[in-house]
Amino acid sequence: MASHQKRALVTGGAGLIGSHIVDLLITEGYSVRILDNLEPNTHKFGKPQWVNPAAEFHQGNVQDYETMKSALTDIDVVFHEAAYGGYMPEMAKYVLVNSFGTAQLLEIIRDHNLPIRKVVVASSQAVYSEGAANCPIHGHVVPLIRPVEQLRAGDFAVHCPVCNEITISIPTPESTPGGGETVYALTKVDQERLVLLWGKQTGIPTVALRYSCTYGPRQSLFNPYTGVIAIFCTRLLNGQPPVMYEDGGQTRDLCFVEDIARANLLAMESDKLDGLPVNAGSGRATSVRDLAGIIAAQLGVNLAPLARGEFRPGEIRSLISDISRIRTIGYEPQTTIEQGIARYIDWIKTQGAVEDYFSKAEAGLRAKGIVQSVKG
Repeated sequence: MASHQKRALVTGGAGLIGSHIVDLLITEGYSVRILDNLEPNTHKFGKPQWVNPAAEFHQGNVQDYETMKSALTDIDVVFHEAAYGGYMPEMAKYVLVNSFGTAQLLEIIRDHNLPIRKVVVASSQAVYSEGAANCPIHGHVVPLIRPVEQLRAGDFAVHCPVCNEITISIPTPESTPGGGETVYALTKVDQERLVLLWGKQTGIPTVALRYSCTYGPRQSLFNPYTGVIAIFCTRLLNGQPPVMYEDGGQTRDLCFVEDIARANLLAMESDKLDGLPVNAGSGRATSVRDLAGIIAAQLGVNLAPLARGEFRPGEIRSLISDISRIRTIGYEPQTTIEQGIARYIDWIKTQGAVEDYFSKAEAGLRAKGIVQSVKG
């Protein structure tokens, strides 16, 4: 690296993960430019006050050619975090922002021969169809997505693809075949594969970080489609019980946002993982029911979660990230779920009145079949 200050572009740099990457980069001596469109679902009141004043801020869309070209000028490294996320009904917007936006970013770098030295892209554990599992008969198996008919019958277990026995969830390595079982997940597969393929073609180092469920301060309290922790907090703070899909036995690898930001910096500064998809998470499983209990206890709200016999087709039942690959570059999650939730709740309490946006959104999700009911 030359002695000049490294210049980073963080797309989506006003968001949960992007803004924490920005803060860390500035602390580490980088010069940082943010490109963010301030998506109204996430940023209800426009540019948030946490956007680091030491960063250069550009408002615009990644799918706009001239905006993207301007944002990439005089940049050394790119953290591509901008994406349209959550369980939303739009299909075209996911493809336009996530798939097309990423392809165009890469094309601009290549066609204008920009001196970008590395690209780290935000992928997701959503690229897996289902987490890896252990069958009592067949050992390590890669289960298929659970059929809607099975879920409608109220059977939420993950069955062995060979013998149909009920399996136990085990850590999922990067070699696990992926699918993309929702439109969002499909576009995350696109983003990851476009970046890694382009890296091989151009010789520019790339890494795709498959984030676990990331949470923490700055997670949008306005978007009812993202973040189970945010939704549970806002429901409980409004005297409403958290709503669990299935039976609440789903498990997630929940990772604190500062750990994910650190994973990005390490992936950028090491060449060991270049060209690879890399899990970034906590390596720990937490069930949705246990999570609801931790949040309720920390808020001091004694409301048991509700399971109303509803489910979301295409949803993963159990996923723990195997983080042994990212550990080879010195990554170690620092924040337990209990510590992380406490820090998130402290932040929520600084945000004024918090509305329950989830209730209003639910009817729309049901109408579009994104949430369905068990046949009673």
